[in-house]
Amino acid sequence: MPSTLLAKPNINNLLSSTAMALCSAFCPRISTNFRPKPFSSFPSKPLLSLSFKVFSSQATDASSQGPLILMLKSESNTGLTCFISVYGRIATRCYLTLTMIMLNVTDKFSGRVGFLGLGIMGSPMAQNLIKAGCDVIVWNRTKSKCDPLISLGAKYSSSPEEVAANCDVTFAMLADPESAIDVACGKNGAVSGMGPGKGYVDISTVDVATSKLINEHIKARGALFLEAPVSGSKKPAEDGQLIFLTAGDRSLYELVSPLLDILGKSRFYLGEVGNGAAMKLVVNMIMGSMMASFSEGILLSKKVGLDPSVLVEVVSQGAISAPMYSLKGPSMVKSQYPTAFPLKHQQKDLRLALGLAESVSQSTPIAAAANELYKVAKSYGLSDEDFSAVIEALKAKSQDTA
Repeated sequence: MPSTLLAKPNINNLLSSTAMALCSAFCPRISTNFRPKPFSSFPSKPLLSLSFKVFSSQATDASSQGPLILMLKSESNTGLTCFISVYGRIATRCYLTLTMIMLNVTDKFSGRVGFLGLGIMGSPMAQNLIKAGCDVIVWNRTKSKCDPLISLGAKYSSSPEEVAANCDVTFAMLADPESAIDVACGKNGAVSGMGPGKGYVDISTVDVATSKLINEHIKARGALFLEAPVSGSKKPAEDGQLIFLTAGDRSLYELVSPLLDILGKSRFYLGEVGNGAAMKLVVNMIMGSMMASFSEGILLSKKVGLDPSVLVEVVSQGAISAPMYSLKGPSMVKSQYPTAFPLKHQQKDLRLALGLAESVSQSTPIAAAANELYKVAKSYGLSDEDFSAVIEALKAKSQDTA
């Protein structure tokens, strides 16, 4: 969604010397006769470090009187973005009007943050909040998973209810709908600790009905609710490069945006509760089908005497290139499946996506076939392997028909 332009006082100190030197190089002389047109929206997620880069440009020819727009994006966590508008005849003498537009210069979230669920995704996300200086209280069914975070400065509470009662905003990252409901609404669940002025952000991947149910229980306590499932696996979670698909209370979305920006590279607000869950299921349905087809291609290339490693390179450089192929392909060729996204979770998401499709009478035969393949892979004991291990189910099928 478009970013909101923020006018903040006392932000000159956020400009790096690198950016100012670049501005000076562009501006030997400044004309006051030119007025840049206003801009309504720009990309919202700043990069991380203290330097500035040219992020994008709109070029003009030598005779143009239009602007050359250079966007310098801060790599610091200040969230500063600068836009330089260059006016005049570039081939002769450039007259420049420098416009600095401060974008996403947000105050640090000052409340206490709870985090429930410290699995393959939740643990690195909670770590990133702690490292960013947030006051974090954690909980996990297996307490030992909390210990690394406690050593980083997190506090521990013995139940989701205690976490919610002692925090302004509580995040939950659980494995499936059943766990999400139990942690939120069960005995000593987070709902019992919620109240007016508090917020609950569920970043689990669940079905629409589950998200709406949790929302109802949170709202009944006078608190705010935001569903915010993420697109991305273990490495993006570690690197703070997740994509948030949010829906629910807009005021809570605005409040926790600084936290989402610590954890992810982009965020989308999709409206009413259920839309975030639906979007995530559609995305993961596509991903699961892509991986199944990719697996077939690797095996077929090998069967006809081609080098599957070369196939991975060809696919990665063509129109159908996707990061998933270049990241997973080399390991798949070696029959190695280091877990970034467990296969059991991919199959769960396909199952939920098929249920969503059925609820609106949408035919999804490709996803249905992929789901059956992941179920076979689970039956071979591959549930906790990466979802790319679905290729093993295809290998077994080939052997059965040989």
